[in-house]
Amino acid sequence: MSKRLETDPLPADPGATPGPKIAVVIPARDEELALPLVFRDLPDHLRRDVVVVDNGSTDRTATVARSLGARVLAEPQRGYGRACLKALTHLEEIRPDYVVFLDADHSDHPEEIPELLAPLLRDEADLVIGSRTRGRRRKGALPFHAMMGNRVATFLIWILLGFRYSDLGPLRAIVYPKLVELQMRDAGFGWTVEMQVKAVKKGLRIREVPVSYRPRVGSSKVSGTVTGSLGAGAKIIWTIFRLSWFRS
Repeated sequence: MSKRLETDPLPADPGATPGPKIAVVIPARDEELALPLVFRDLPDHLRRDVVVVDNGSTDRTATVARSLGARVLAEPQRGYGRACLKALTHLEEIRPDYVVFLDADHSDHPEEIPELLAPLLRDEADLVIGSRTRGRRRKGALPFHAMMGNRVATFLIWILLGFRYSDLGPLRAIVYPKLVELQMRDAGFGWTVEMQVKAVKKGLRIREVPVSYRPRVGSSKVSGTVTGSLGAGAKIIWTIFRLSWFRS
């Protein structure tokens, strides 16, 4: 009988409990330069179910994402929420336990995702928001006009719903069945605040975890310009009022 060498892999335990299924959703438009950096920093155990939604890119975003091992979905009609909604159609097939939403521009720190997941895995929360305002931000990462818009939006949620968020940060993790219950609909930049407002109204257990933030790779589609920020800000504020006053 041959002896197992110390360098040989241990046999799998047939009675071992499989780990949770975690899907990482990355909406992306013209992010061929940033995506390799995002995947480089993504923990290995989170690479099994990565969904990149190519949101009308004119560069090699889809090709690069496939080369990195991601499942690539095409959503040619542009819109952040529309890309996320496209990802939800795929999630219906794989039915993960948890879903992480991550930007493709490398402004977030993918290596911090386990810290967001921790309250979910301990069954202490249903939704965890990565708070950029409570974490470490590099100079210029969050422009002044974007920061002020963020403060106005979170203040309105506090006044109208009585829940105090510190950020509308895009890096977030949520229990998948709870995400389904929210019946997300927004096709644009109101997606993040729609999730947060509906989470409060549905009584979800919400936590915030401080996260790091840095200037994005390439130019921003929204916060890089005052005009873009004003347009997104108006949509976000309208979404807060609409969802706070009405049922959906």
